[in-house]
Amino acid sequence: MVLDRMAELSRIVLADTPLETVLLRVAEVTRDAVPRASEASVTLLVNDRPTTAASTAGLARALDERQYDQGYGPCLDAARGGEVLVVDDMGSEKRWPLYAPHAVELGVYSSLSSPLPVQQHVIGALNVYSVEKAAFDEEAVALAAVVADHAAVAVANAHAYTTATELAHGLRAAMESRAVIEQAKGILIAEGRCSAEEAFAQLTTVSQHTNRKLRDVAAAVVARAQRRS
Repeated sequence: MVLDRMAELSRIVLADTPLETVLLRVAEVTRDAVPRASEASVTLLVNDRPTTAASTAGLARALDERQYDQGYGPCLDAARGGEVLVVDDMGSEKRWPLYAPHAVELGVYSSLSSPLPVQQHVIGALNVYSVEKAAFDEEAVALAAVVADHAAVAVANAHAYTTATELAHGLRAAMESRAVIEQAKGILIAEGRCSAEEAFAQLTTVSQHTNRKLRDVAAAVVARAQRRS
């Protein structure tokens, strides 16, 4: 059953499923699949800027963000170093002296962070937290790695879809801007009996002198012409 749910991650129809929903499913599958897990989260680093993309509850997010504030911790080090990091007892953990005591204060004693390679500019980690000491054995590490493999596919696909969507939106906006500018040029040509080059030069001059975007200057010309008509 757990394996079936993990396989679903790579079959999500991304056009119908928001990225946040995909990553939340990753976290939920991780929490359900790994024995003795209390909570789970997904850390993504985009151009080395970390964020918790999804978490099963607020405790996991709070632990992640504590590490972000410190600039280090198992989830960050696992993502950046590409190695699985297991903490058996936060109370005696020495590798992250400013983070571990905070985890104990929140009642968390074990963690497992499995690296999640995604894209060239996006890396991540799958994080599992437990209120028990020594919660994650070799079997748990292996199971987390299986989840991470499926999660990597889902996250990579989601990131690729998001990037493509953002690119499409950017191209659409650029086309709309160009259409407004061409319309404004036509108005200036008709009003001033000038060439297309001269009309464009007028727009760019106003843009530079008023510190406004060229599209906004063009839109103002179009709006003025519409008011006159």
